[in-house]
Amino acid sequence: MDRSSPSRSRRLAPVVAVTAAAALTLAGCASAHGGKKAEEAAQNASVGKADTPRMTVALVTHQAPGDTFWDTVRKGAEAAAAKDNVKLVYSADPNAGNQANLVQNAIDQKVDGIAVTLAKPDAMKAVIGKAQQAGIPVVGLNSGLSDWKQLGLLEFFGQDESVAGEAFGDKLNTTGAKKIVCVIQEQGNVGLTQRCDGVKKTFKGTTETLYVNGTDMPSVRSTITAKLKQDSAIDTVVTLGAPYALTAVQSVDDGGSKAKVATFDLNKDLVKAVQNGSIEFAVDQQPYLQGYLAVDGLWLYKNNGNYSGGGVQPVLTGPAFVDKSNVDKVAEYAAKGTR
Repeated sequence: MDRSSPSRSRRLAPVVAVTAAAALTLAGCASAHGGKKAEEAAQNASVGKADTPRMTVALVTHQAPGDTFWDTVRKGAEAAAAKDNVKLVYSADPNAGNQANLVQNAIDQKVDGIAVTLAKPDAMKAVIGKAQQAGIPVVGLNSGLSDWKQLGLLEFFGQDESVAGEAFGDKLNTTGAKKIVCVIQEQGNVGLTQRCDGVKKTFKGTTETLYVNGTDMPSVRSTITAKLKQDSAIDTVVTLGAPYALTAVQSVDDGGSKAKVATFDLNKDLVKAVQNGSIEFAVDQQPYLQGYLAVDGLWLYKNNGNYSGGGVQPVLTGPAFVDKSNVDKVAEYAAKGTR
C-alpha cells in the first residue's frame, strides 16, 4: 500500500492485535480456486492499461466449488485489473475459518489492497482488523452490507439482500403464488437468510424454509424433490442462486409437481431457462459489476484518494428483475459471461 494514502481513522474498526500465523503464499493458498488462473486471464484481457505503478489486489470470496455465480464476479475483477495495471490474486473457500486464513495470507504477502466477501462477518472481523493494522485498505462486495461499516471497510459494492427479498416477495404476489419453499444452500450465510426473510416479509402466502447442502447438487436435487412430494400444496420453489434454480427445475419434474421456480441471481443457462419458461423470473445483482468496482475502487483509493459513498453509503448493484419482458436484452451479455 502507498503509505501516503488518505487515512480513515474515524471509520476504521478497532485495531486487533497481530498474532503469529503460519503463512502460505497466495499462489499456493488453501483453495482450489486461487491465484494463477485469475492473473493469466487478467494479463490476456484486451483492455487499455493504466500507466500507474503496478499494484497487487487480493480478492477473497466464499465461493463454493461449482458455483458459477463467482465466475462472473471474477470476470469483472479481471477486467478492472487489466485496465488498472493491477495484479489480481483470486482465492476462495466456503468455510469461514479458511476464508479468514486466505485473507491472512494476503496480509502476509503485503498486498496493496484486499476485496472480501462477508458471508459470515463474525469470522472475518479479527483478520480484517489485522489488515487495517498493516495499513492495507479493505473493501467489501456481495455479502456483508449490514456489517461492512462496523468492520471498518473502506467501501461496499453489492445488493441489499433484505430489500431484494422484499421485492421478490412483492413480485410473487403478482404471479398467483400461494405457498412457497425458500431453499437455502448454505446455513449460517447471513445474506441468504436475509433474502428468505425479506421474501417472507412481503409475500402474502405461506413461506417455508428448506436447507440443502449446496456443495452436493445430487443431494440438493433429491432434497427438493422429497419436499415437493411431501407437500403438493407448494406452488413455487424459490432458490438463492442460478445453479440451484436449474436443479430445482429437475426436482419439479422428478416429483411430478406443478410448482414454478423463481430465483435470485443469473448465469447464461439461467437466462435461457427464463427465455424458455422453465424459470419464472430472476433477480440480478450484477456480480460482474461487483467484482469490477471492488478492484477499481482499491485502485482509485491508492492513486487518487477516492472512496465511493464517502465511506458511509454502499454502492448498490441490485436488485433488478429479469423475466420474459426483458430477458432477451440481458441474454446477449449473459452469453459472454458478464451478466
